[in-house]
Formats: sequence, structure tokens, C-alpha cells
Amino acid sequence: MTTTPDLFAPAHIGAIPVANRIAMAPLTRARAGMDGVHTPLAVDYYRQRATAGLIITEATNISRQGRGYAYTPGIYTPEHVTAWKAVTDAVHQAGGHIVLQLWHVGRISHTSLQEGGAAPVAPSALQAGGETYVEGGFAQPSPPRALETAEIAGIIDDYRNAARNAKAAGFDGVEVHSANNYLLEQFIRDSTNHRTDRYGGSVENRTRLTVEVAQAVAEIWGSDRVGVRLSPITQAAGNTPLDSDPNGTYGFLAERLGELNLAYLHCVEGQTRGPNGAQNFDFQALRRKFGGGYIANNGYDRDLAARTIAEGRADMVAFGRPFIANPDLVHRLKTGAPLAQAPQEAFYGGGAKGYTDWPSAA
Repeated sequence: MTTTPDLFAPAHIGAIPVANRIAMAPLTRARAGMDGVHTPLAVDYYRQRATAGLIITEATNISRQGRGYAYTPGIYTPEHVTAWKAVTDAVHQAGGHIVLQLWHVGRISHTSLQEGGAAPVAPSALQAGGETYVEGGFAQPSPPRALETAEIAGIIDDYRNAARNAKAAGFDGVEVHSANNYLLEQFIRDSTNHRTDRYGGSVENRTRLTVEVAQAVAEIWGSDRVGVRLSPITQAAGNTPLDSDPNGTYGFLAERLGELNLAYLHCVEGQTRGPNGAQNFDFQALRRKFGGGYIANNGYDRDLAARTIAEGRADMVAFGRPFIANPDLVHRLKTGAPLAQAPQEAFYGGGAKGYTDWPSAA
């Protein structure tokens, strides 16, 4: 197998230098404490994967209200900042670059994870399907309540505060998680947004919150260190119905985000569970409408990634599950070494086993 220099050549994504075009996709691993504070295991985990051109961290809660899964990390207390600072220091010492993915789950939560047993919040009081992860196992998401218009400014402030904390923790930038049917995407889709105020109804109104969050975060970081993640045709989490016009809705949003001169758009190309279905959406049209850096994600192998970069259809390609069992994934892709496979029981929760104990090919 021959190497393809383009995939492994250094570049920039926005203002962030990258050693190669391979990104580590955000991977929820549920190894933090219930207080959202990472243990030292996370330092080892991210350091081991620092040869990725860019690490995008696991989704990280911007507030207690934003939390929807047990043992996921936060970025809203001084303790969170201290724990993440140890991670970023380790990645930088190993020569890597890392951005923090900012997360509010919206309706994909459970009262046991909310302060005082409060109901989760959402654009509209519509029950989510599927399951979420709570202490002791899985449970159906709790019925949400609809956010009042006056509350939305506070949520934008939570994103702004999380962005400040990410800077204090030493990250190279942030990614706004507006995908996978969490809060921001719940506003985008007309299947989950039945509002009649300035955040509902028209496509401009439904995409308003994602744009305002990106603007708020860019005030802290500068636009060229902010990315946004989208997933136009993914129904997980929550068994969420698609928008009635995915190409039109997400194309409009991509144009608006492009006007902000952000570092990149990171797209989940297709379904994350079941048949991929990427052929049902024009992701290259979305990339062109955005007009800036583009990270492709979902179902890529080495050859497809190399062709995608060589043909100019993406600036980086993100790999997810392969990074779980292959901390040296970049080396393995470059040399053609075989990839290890992680069992699903290693994905979420637990300690070092299945997390930091995977050997390198060497």
C-alpha cells in the first residue's frame, strides 16, 4: 500500500496548524466523574492520540442543565478547567492540537441528571425517543419543557462562559455541537421546533440560535478558531425525525455560518446508526455554501479519505471509532498496518480497560 502525501501533509484549519489532515472525531467515553471532572486517565487517553492532526474532544457540557448522560465531562466550573488543562498540556507537549466540543443536550436528558430533578429543556415540549445513560444504566429521556424566549439569552451566555473556560484550559479552539439532535439541532429542525417566537417558524428563525451561539463563541476566540458541527440527516439521538427540507434548511444555515468566517464546518455525512444514507443529501453543496474549511466525517476508511483530500472535497477527514482501539491511527493509516477493533462494551464507562490500554502497532 502506498502512502498519499496529501492526507498526511501539514496544513491549517482556520488559524489552527495541523500536522496532517486526519482529525480525531468527538467520542463520548463516559469516563469522567459524576461531577463532570475528568480523572488523570483522560490525560493519558488524549496524549496517546496526539498524532492526529486535530483532536476534537468528546462532547462537553456547557452547564448542568446541558448534561444528558452520566459520567460526561463539563466546562463550567473551575474544577473542570483544571482537569482539562492537564489534558491540553499533555497534548501540546506531544506536539498535537486540540479543540473542545461545546454541548447542550436539550431534551435528550433525564431528571436524575438535572439540578433539583428539573425537567430537561427543549425548543418545544416534545418527547424524545430512544434512551439516555444515567447512573446505573439506560433510561428513556424525561419529558422536556419548552424554553421561554427570555431564557434563551442565558443559554447563549452559558456557551460564552464555556468558551472562556475552554480558553483558560489551554485549548486551541472550540467546536459548537449543533448536530446529533441535541439542543441546537432541535431548534433547527421543524420536526422538533414548533415555536412561534423569533426562534421558530421560518428557516431563518429556526437557525437563529446556532448562528447566535457561533457569534458569541467567536467573540471569545476569534472566528478562525471556532468550528460548527452539523448532521443534516442523522436521526440519532432521540429517534428524531428529519427536517421537512434538509437541503434547504441546512444550506441556508451553512451560508449564514460562512458569513462569520469560521475555521471550519464539520459534517456527519449520513446516518450514524443503520444504513449510511449519505447519498440522500448533497454535502458538497453544503461545503460550497459554507465556503470555508470542511471536515468530512462518517464511514471513511484510508483510501476514501485519501481520495477525498486529493480531490479537494474536504480539508480534513475525521475518524471516530478507529481511534478507540488505535491510539496511533495516523501511523497505521500511513503504513498500512492492520487496525485493532474495540468491542462495544469498551465504548462507554469503566476505567483504563478499553480506554488507555490499547498498544501501538510498534
